[in-house]
Parts: sequence; structure tokens; C-alpha cells
Amino acid sequence: MADIQRTLVLIKPDALQRELVGEVLSRFERKGLKMVAMKMMHLNEEVLADHYAHQKEKPFFSSLVKYMRQTPVVAVVYEGLGVINEVRKVVGATNPRDADAGTIRADLSMDIGSNMIHASDSVEASDVEIKRFFKDDELFTYEKLTDRFHFCW
Repeated sequence: MADIQRTLVLIKPDALQRELVGEVLSRFERKGLKMVAMKMMHLNEEVLADHYAHQKEKPFFSSLVKYMRQTPVVAVVYEGLGVINEVRKVVGATNPRDADAGTIRADLSMDIGSNMIHASDSVEASDVEIKRFFKDDELFTYEKLTDRFHFCW
């Protein structure tokens, strides 16, 4: 099948605190994406330093780490045709005030510092990020009966 991908989504502490995890997950379900892994986990400083290495020299890095450690996050892997771009469309722009109406960030958040969700931005990033948060035996392969209603294959 062409362009079947997997991608990582992290539902951040602000979504958990505001009890919006179900709302976030339902957005992806309604889109027709297949969940192949999910777990709740506390992130330690080592994982966060690795995950946000590209932000390490920014002045907000320590507050980002503190924010991401305040509660568990919900880590999810989705699978589907062009899933990386599709997830990013559902999520919206990094800054919620720049996000299109109807996206998770535009509808449910107000500030870039608490934008509720992380989504991998490329095939390469997805591969690395999925391995960072999930072991191979935590990823599932199965036939989703509704795939035939979402895709013509």
C-alpha cells in the first residue's frame, strides 16, 4: 500500500489537566486514523533533553522541561496513508493563534507555551520519535474494518 506511515503524537500536560485527552483522541478517530499504540507516561529530563535537543539553547528550554514533567503525557502512534501530514492538519499551527479554525490547537488552546499536543513533522522525525517513546513490542499491527470506508485500495 502506498504511503502508509506511522507518526507520534504526545498529548501534553495542559490537555491532561484540562481533561481534554478524550476530545483530542476523538479528533483523530473521526479523521479515520488507526491508533497502533498508546500509553500514559512520565517523561524524565533525559528523554526531554533528547526530544527537545533542537530547543536546548533557547531561553525557554528549562521552563519547557518543567512544563512537560508536571504531569504524565499520553503518547500515541497513529498509522495511515500520509498520516504525518494528516495529523499535522488536525493539530494545527504551533501557535494556536495562528492555527486554522477547526484544528485542535485553534479550538482548544490559546498560547504557544501550552499548545496541548506534539506531532512529528517528518518521516525521519517520526521514526526517531516513535523509537524514543515505544518499544517494538508496544506497536500493534491489525486490520481496521473501517479502512475500507476511508480508503479506496
